[in-house]
Amino acid sequence: MRRFLKQGAPERADAFAAEADGLEALRPHIRVPRVLDQGMRSGRAFIALEHLELQAGGDHAALGRMLAALHRHTGPRFGWARDNYIGLSPQENGWCDDWAQFWRERRLRPQLDRAGLRADLEKIDGLLEGHHPAASLLHGDLWSGNAGFTREGPVVFDPAVYYGDRETDLAMTELFGGFAPEFYAAYETEWPLDKGYPRRKHLYNLYHLLNHLNLFGGGYRAQVKATLRLLGL
Repeated sequence: MRRFLKQGAPERADAFAAEADGLEALRPHIRVPRVLDQGMRSGRAFIALEHLELQAGGDHAALGRMLAALHRHTGPRFGWARDNYIGLSPQENGWCDDWAQFWRERRLRPQLDRAGLRADLEKIDGLLEGHHPAASLLHGDLWSGNAGFTREGPVVFDPAVYYGDRETDLAMTELFGGFAPEFYAAYETEWPLDKGYPRRKHLYNLYHLLNHLNLFGGGYRAQVKATLRLLGL
């Protein structure tokens, strides 16, 4: 079997272990590359994955159905058994029974603190009032660069898995674009989104905008501040 090899400095070992953990969690439910090996070799951290022949395009409706099927798998609480990474940033996943608390304390507060920004996070309870999502199994970092198509159908990779509101995966697909209308139509047919999603998606994408600000700086600060104003935070 052909391999796709990622290597990095020793401190990347935990990130590769988290990636392997996420892929193995998703693999029983949706198509992901198989983890062939992972660890340290010659002083370098590495992960070896199944090599996938990706095509330029594919069946976006099938991708939407696949994501909806993944989200049907739920857990008893919000979070994950280990912390992992969102891109190059640490992602806290300590278990919570309350979704608003999880989003406030595990997602937004660490990123805001890292950015040196302040927001009235107690207002999150109001923004999520009446919204009681299932704790769905999530990809966690679903932008277009982490999804593709093979001859056999759609595939996703580079996850940041946890149990959370399924809307967070959908929101991120809208943040940077690249997903066809057929993707959203197929998802809605399988499992329609709850009322209020058009506003909640900005709360969920605030996390990714903050992460990009912390990783890359630049124009993301203006987007973060505009989103904070939009949400009244």
